[in-house]
Amino acid sequence: MTLPETETQIISEFAMFDDWMDKYNYLIELGRTLPVIDEQYKTDQYLITGCQSKVWLHAALNDGKVVFTADSDAIITKGIVNLLIRVLSDQTPEEIMQARMEFIDRIGLQEHLSPTRSNGLSSMIKQMKLYATVFKMKGA
Repeated sequence: MTLPETETQIISEFAMFDDWMDKYNYLIELGRTLPVIDEQYKTDQYLITGCQSKVWLHAALNDGKVVFTADSDAIITKGIVNLLIRVLSDQTPEEIMQARMEFIDRIGLQEHLSPTRSNGLSSMIKQMKLYATVFKMKGA
């Protein structure tokens, strides 16, 4: 699935809910379905700075596409990172670098997060794009 197709799918999923409590509950559900990160990546080296919660993020390059795995000690944050992985994982480094992440505003996510969670969201996106940039520079 292309990056824009995944964003459109997420926008449609969130449109099913009328209020933000339902959307938060959906984020919690997404957090519960976050694929498990390998324990070897739950170290300080993979921690994202700028997040209120602990968030570990790992990236690998497989056949020219970046594959992300992550975990967090907070269930809402797990849901948020799950959304980011759905959009950015299995994309080329260039696609990730150019991703505008419009779905975040379209579903109202940023405006309904606390300032610290909003900063964490920005930090997660920044780190994912940084991984993509490094892979691109290495000639991926």
